[in-house]
Amino acid sequence: MRFLFKTDYDQDVRLFKDGQQKFWYGALAIFLLGLPLALPEYLVGQMVFILIYSIIGLGMMLLIGFTGQISLGHAAFLAVGAYTEAWLQARGAPFAVSLAAAGLLAGLAGVIVGLPALRLKGIYLAIATMAFGFIVEEAVTRWDSVTGGNSGKQLKQIDFFGALIDNDVRFYYLCLGLVFIIMLGMINLMRSSTGRAFVAIRDSEISAQSMGIHLARYKTIAFAISAALTGMAGALYAHKLQFISPEQFNLLVSIEMATLVFIGGLGSFHGAIFGAIFVITLPQLIVFMKDYLPPAIAQQTGLQPTIFGLILIGFLLFEPLGIYGRWVKIRTYFSLFPFYRRGMFRRQKTYMKSDRLK
Repeated sequence: MRFLFKTDYDQDVRLFKDGQQKFWYGALAIFLLGLPLALPEYLVGQMVFILIYSIIGLGMMLLIGFTGQISLGHAAFLAVGAYTEAWLQARGAPFAVSLAAAGLLAGLAGVIVGLPALRLKGIYLAIATMAFGFIVEEAVTRWDSVTGGNSGKQLKQIDFFGALIDNDVRFYYLCLGLVFIIMLGMINLMRSSTGRAFVAIRDSEISAQSMGIHLARYKTIAFAISAALTGMAGALYAHKLQFISPEQFNLLVSIEMATLVFIGGLGSFHGAIFGAIFVITLPQLIVFMKDYLPPAIAQQTGLQPTIFGLILIGFLLFEPLGIYGRWVKIRTYFSLFPFYRRGMFRRQKTYMKSDRLK
């Protein structure tokens, strides 16, 4: 196992810890850039969905994984971003402007939700955000003049500074660039005083407040940033589908977005990416497995939600740290072999809990 001995402040604030980490992330970047050239069109389309859900996951991870605020209404912010994009594109707004507006309006909606919910936590906060999701879903359904109601809205292809995004390969590179920029911004945010305040609130609101952290301000900021990222993802989601309707932004979508970070691994941006891969890949694997299952099981309705729920329960019981936590354990095992101990991660099962003083 390697140990890094830091001798100055510059080493502590570097984005990459050492040359080995630079090499592996560089190799990953080259792999992702060349991936759509080697995949069929259908799989490239699925990669686009993974990147869009990665943006959602990064926003959810900031709110749930780093600030400790649960939300079951994020499909509402997805809807705000999607319908903002559709409305502005229909009036000739450039994509860069409409994308920024989608994120801004979703962020303002996040502030509207965050302010009344400041005194709530746990299940009560989840219920409050879920109620907001129902309100937005009903508003989208009934505001026919803007959203088209149940008839939905059609979107055209993206015109990005004169370049027409008319296939999945170009859409993939657009989403990949946005994911890279957002990931870089989120990493630097979490290294700032604001990010450290988020973590302090997650671990113990009482301790954070005693250190002078303004709980209302930072909770509202976390809601706003998370909602803004979800709104931007909603704009991309709308263009990918090229048609949006109210039933695409219901409670089940919010639950799926929340479980994304739990399965991926709370408290890690890697977990947001792993969770997005899991959420998009699992339905495809279930469809593939149906050919090998008995007809009595394969033809049952609700097979996908049942499998998804069982997997979520399995993670909560046997791997609370999620997919990324399992990867850390595997990596540590090979780094320390043959001195690895099974109980060395036991303390981390309760390390992420908020309000440990209560």
